[in-house]
Amino acid sequence: MTATATETLSVTVERDLPFPPEKIWRALTQPHLIAEWLMNSDFAPVVGHGFTFTADWGSVDCRVQTVEPNQVLAYSWGAMGLESVVTWTLTPAGSGTLLRMEQAGFRPDQEQAYQGARFGWQRFLAGLDQVLARID
Repeated sequence: MTATATETLSVTVERDLPFPPEKIWRALTQPHLIAEWLMNSDFAPVVGHGFTFTADWGSVDCRVQTVEPNQVLAYSWGAMGLESVVTWTLTPAGSGTLLRMEQAGFRPDQEQAYQGARFGWQRFLAGLDQVLARID
């Protein structure tokens, strides 16, 4: 069986968080907070803004695609041959928020990148939890 070029995989992580969407949005969009749980960046929540995440292992080239404050944030994520899109969705749920992160666009031949993202996002989101618990 051969895979077609249109078949891609996604990494999806969902978390029920005991914080309002506005607080989570700040942690997703303010560079000094992003640096604490994800990577250093020159991010700005402006559609079309190009920015770079940097880490000791390298960098990720990104461009903001969607900004719906406190609801949806999406940006392209390009690194080491991977062209994907990361989408954050915030949905009020009870006294908190359902946070959904999806990174879509892994080709079948990018198994290492896919597995790396599955592991990496769990670690990143654990860091996000810590930031959210600490900030006002």
